[in-house]
Amino acid sequence: MQRPGASRWQGLVLFALACVATPAAAQPQPEPLAVREIAPGVFVHQAPYALALPKNLGFVGNAGFVVGRDAVAVIDTGGSKAAGEALKAAIGARTALPVRYVINTHMHPDHVLGDAAFVGPGVTFIGHHNLPEALSARAASYLPATARLIGPEAAEGTRVILPDETVDTVRTIDLGARPLRLEAWRTAHTATDLTVFDETTGTWFLGDLLFLGHVPALDGKALGWIAILEEMKRRPAARVVPGHGPASAPWPEAAAPTERYLNRLVADVRASVKAGGTMAEAARTAGREEAPHWQLFDDFNARNATSAYHELEWE
Repeated sequence: MQRPGASRWQGLVLFALACVATPAAAQPQPEPLAVREIAPGVFVHQAPYALALPKNLGFVGNAGFVVGRDAVAVIDTGGSKAAGEALKAAIGARTALPVRYVINTHMHPDHVLGDAAFVGPGVTFIGHHNLPEALSARAASYLPATARLIGPEAAEGTRVILPDETVDTVRTIDLGARPLRLEAWRTAHTATDLTVFDETTGTWFLGDLLFLGHVPALDGKALGWIAILEEMKRRPAARVVPGHGPASAPWPEAAAPTERYLNRLVADVRASVKAGGTMAEAARTAGREEAPHWQLFDDFNARNATSAYHELEWE
């Protein structure tokens, strides 16, 4: 026997379900991000040489994903939730497999703030063991800066996602017949640098331990970065993916420009310190010979010189 009023409630439920199913009520889907398959099952978005702006949604660092037999791993996600949604759409256009891992190569906002687009059941976020503390300390500045740079509407929903799991030294994850080797490094570009090596194709995602075209950005230790690049060059890889620059580059030849810049910066700062120069003087002059070789040089070089001065003044 039907309860009094049941037909009314059933009608309301059916109406609500119809509204959910109506295409017009659905949220507009983001345009899939442009990606290129650089090796079987390895896709990369090559970001422009640019600062974060409304037109690029803060997607100014490279990002990629690897497709295994059972699942997908995403490596960096862009500089806003909207950027991450565009990357997520690109993944959906190429495979129906679920995203199981989101891996952040370091703490900078252009690489991590797209994480918010991937939050959901079954998704594990992974980063360097120093990443939780670094992101927690910077969240209060990252979010308003993003809204200012790309606009409040484009930045809507963007938030810092702390990793569920961290890597102390080396860890391997498997996407189904597709092992990825994750390695945490000593302080170099930052104190949170993590690389991802796809053992199937020999593709090595280096994050911002490698820059090509875009001037390197120093937020760690120049001497540590130089030493790590020297160590990394001894390892074979079929190709590398930099944090900024061409989506696929030969290895170890691709390390040369970053090494040259860092060595020039260190030499100039040391000379300035030895001559009694101030930090402001080093910021104006150190590394200037490198200017013709790099995009965005004036946006980053003075800051790099200041960081190097702090590191080297008491050698």
